[in-house]
Amino acid sequence: MLKATGRTKRLFYVLLVLIIVLTFVFIVPANRSSGSEYVLEPIKEMSEPIVDRIKGQASAGNRYEAYLSEHADAARPAMELMIEGESYAAVDGMDVATLESYEGASTPVVSTEESGAIHWDVDVPEDGLYHLSLRYFPAEGNTSPIERELLIDGSAPFEEASRLVFSRVWRNERPGLTQDARGNDLRPRQVESPQWQESVLRDAEGYYRDPFSFYLTKGQHRITLVSHREPMIIDYLKLYQQEAIPAYEQVASAYLERGYEPTNGLFIKLQGENAAFKSNPSLYPLNDRSSPGTEPYHVSKIRMNTIGGVNWKIPGQWISWEVDIPQDGLYEFGLRYKQNTVRGVNVVRELTIDGVVPFKESEAIPFPYDGVWQIGSPGENGSPYLYHLTKGKHRIKLELTMGELAEIIRMVRSSIQQLNALYLKIIMITSAAPDPLRDYELDKKIPELQAVFQEQSELLAKAADRMDEMVGGTSASTTILRTTSYQLDDLGSRTETLTSRLKSFKDNVTALGTWLLTVNEQPLEIDYLYFKSPDVAAPKASTGIVGKSVHEVMSFARSFSEDYSHISNGEQDEKSINVWIAAGRDQAQLLRSMIDNSFTPQTGIDVNLQLVSPAVVLPATLAGKGPDIALTQGDVINFALRGALQDLTAFPDFEAVRSRFKESAFTGFNYRDGVYAVPETQSFPMLFYRKDILEELKLDVPMTWDDMYRIIPELQKHNMDLALPQNIVFESMLYQNGGQYYQQDGIATDLDSDIGIETFRKWTELYTNYKLPIEFDFINRFRTGEMPIGIADYTTFNFLTIFAPEIRGQWGFVAVPGTRAKDGTVHHETMSTATGTVMFDNAKNKEAGWAFIKWWTDTEAQVTFGREMEAILGESARYAAANQEALKRLPWSAKEMKQLTDELEWVVGRPAVPGGYSLDRHLYNAFYEVYTEGSEPRETLENYVRTINQEITIKRQEFDLPTK
Repeated sequence: MLKATGRTKRLFYVLLVLIIVLTFVFIVPANRSSGSEYVLEPIKEMSEPIVDRIKGQASAGNRYEAYLSEHADAARPAMELMIEGESYAAVDGMDVATLESYEGASTPVVSTEESGAIHWDVDVPEDGLYHLSLRYFPAEGNTSPIERELLIDGSAPFEEASRLVFSRVWRNERPGLTQDARGNDLRPRQVESPQWQESVLRDAEGYYRDPFSFYLTKGQHRITLVSHREPMIIDYLKLYQQEAIPAYEQVASAYLERGYEPTNGLFIKLQGENAAFKSNPSLYPLNDRSSPGTEPYHVSKIRMNTIGGVNWKIPGQWISWEVDIPQDGLYEFGLRYKQNTVRGVNVVRELTIDGVVPFKESEAIPFPYDGVWQIGSPGENGSPYLYHLTKGKHRIKLELTMGELAEIIRMVRSSIQQLNALYLKIIMITSAAPDPLRDYELDKKIPELQAVFQEQSELLAKAADRMDEMVGGTSASTTILRTTSYQLDDLGSRTETLTSRLKSFKDNVTALGTWLLTVNEQPLEIDYLYFKSPDVAAPKASTGIVGKSVHEVMSFARSFSEDYSHISNGEQDEKSINVWIAAGRDQAQLLRSMIDNSFTPQTGIDVNLQLVSPAVVLPATLAGKGPDIALTQGDVINFALRGALQDLTAFPDFEAVRSRFKESAFTGFNYRDGVYAVPETQSFPMLFYRKDILEELKLDVPMTWDDMYRIIPELQKHNMDLALPQNIVFESMLYQNGGQYYQQDGIATDLDSDIGIETFRKWTELYTNYKLPIEFDFINRFRTGEMPIGIADYTTFNFLTIFAPEIRGQWGFVAVPGTRAKDGTVHHETMSTATGTVMFDNAKNKEAGWAFIKWWTDTEAQVTFGREMEAILGESARYAAANQEALKRLPWSAKEMKQLTDELEWVVGRPAVPGGYSLDRHLYNAFYEVYTEGSEPRETLENYVRTINQEITIKRQEFDLPTK
């Protein structure tokens, strides 16, 4: 009876859930685009008044728009001049080689390195503006896009020419998809497929729709390519005029003249995930389970059935497909897509067929925002465009461009730079926290104040109006533009209120920078593309209410039986090992793929990989339910103290493994005479600085602490600050002067030594006498220029590269300030943090576990993991490899890598000792007592040293360690 009652209850709950789901599906109306073709109308041309204002907008620095305006009346000679790569005139700082018939090239080519410069002398027959293209082959390197700087007669003609980007070519490693033991598709590995490409030089950020035009006078000129990142093989450069692309109306008339006819009854479909090639390894197939209409579909299993999405968001990224057309004729082109990320903005793609843009409108195909999958065909006035294709294979390419949005972005970027420059002028007078009751007479000290506010207010308002025009209504993306425009207009009419509203002004300018970053990203997800005859109906965007209902109900039911968090391959035997990884799911899936493709085939050892929270490892181990191997562990000492870990020095080939790393990476993993982890990651601080601000103030980058002491008052005189984190400053000063944290294997702290006390005094004086801030938002204040110098972990470099595009090229990083020794040597010691892989003492198969650790920490595995993670998550996720050779093979430029490896030679590790937690705690207590109460530094530190030593002694007694 009880069993029957239980079954009845379960049946009741299932029916209740079913009724709720069906009610939701039937009540919620279908999306407007579902089930019908949607013509992607071209964006209207920008109205003349706005065009004029954009062209008249002053730009910061030597921008391309100013260069082009200066030469607007120059002729455009209709000629073509080839500059063969092997005819170079000179090289600087690189070794070049001339190669014959390289990869199918018909003429000799020249191989260039990742640093240095190569020069060509060219005789130009006529004054005028020329386009410049380059035919190149991506040489083997660190997998990142190739970067070069163009110089004409020894200097860059404009700022944007200092960063030219040339893409590599990638593809799926295998033509088909593989599945795991549970029937889920695995993400295919992306491999490079280098091939010859010809690229016309254009803006790397996508801020200009047309390629660059270079003004050259009649006579001889020297063209130079300076290498900034990755090697490249060059066939030729070409000076020429790019032909104007005809409008669709002209092309359609040509169809009639040539007798081209529409095809009948044909429908050719290309699955998006089956792309032939792509520009970036991050453009791998994706899984979508939001709609049963996505192909291929499974209600509960993972299917790699789309491509693009948030990974396809940076200007210049492209994806290409190969299509086999059955007969000559005219076809309509369409695709099933989803653009549910960027509200109030049409994302844009350029369509090329066999390397040619068919007509002008294909340069900027807009994809409007919607929350669901849509069917779209480029067209006009409700009718899709027709494309002429011949029988046979064709290559279809979609490339991300900014379209009409480029002009708006340039204008807002210029406004941000001018407002930031104005903000710096203001705080140099008022400081970042002005007295609201004081009259700083800003109108007199900054005569252009009112004019800049009013001009930028008007320009931002016009930018917002244009964005509304582009989407055919009110754009959600214009809110911050209008808010800032209103505030600037009000400040321009009431400048006396500026001091009380300075923070609000700064926040709005920062928000404009965030807006710029957001609209720069143009994601688009594609399910499939198609070419069809005009008489064939377009496919439906969705499966309708019934299909949606079945999908929702079945997905809900299967969610009780499918386990998507399990990363194992499902195989277990006596030789298998259990490995826990405390990271994200992307990292775990990548490691699972690497294990299946490399480790298990090489060793025959199966791995049961589990994704866990970092907090789970210690309690699980103490409960006797831990793994054999754990990855990404930082707190190794607490396991080693309790005898939970295997001493890895017991393995005979440990020293060979140890040689892969700097000794500093092991410091935190040593306990007594043993080593209890092999390093995975190692990071350390660097000094970041704003080039533009230091140049304006005529200050050099500080290389020593003496330099820093000289710079501090100069910056403070202009109401600027420095970002010097307390912990990094203290430990760097301490070790640079020959000090240390602990004595005799951690038996007591050494902070009360003469060096320790003197370092503590200097450290606290930086914050008491020099009034440096102890809390700050370094990233944002570095962007605005309030903190033009700061020390931060070197991985901040990648964050700034992605999230501060408005200051690209205006900052750099070097080693932390050093201390000059008596012999003149400058010591740059600083402390690193590391994570490592550990083996637990109760592991059943220690030899198998050690084989896994050796494989995982080897150069090839670390390079593969680092590159693949960057491909999946982007440049901001660059891996901080501890393996020295792996670090050198990650996608850093030659200059950046030299800065990192030079500092790495000085890096020291932080010792891990029993009771070591008390040192950090009480060192900060001592600091804040001096900082807030004005206590005498020596006496304060000595008092806290006694407390630290007491805690260390207690812990050492607890674990039966000597205390004397």
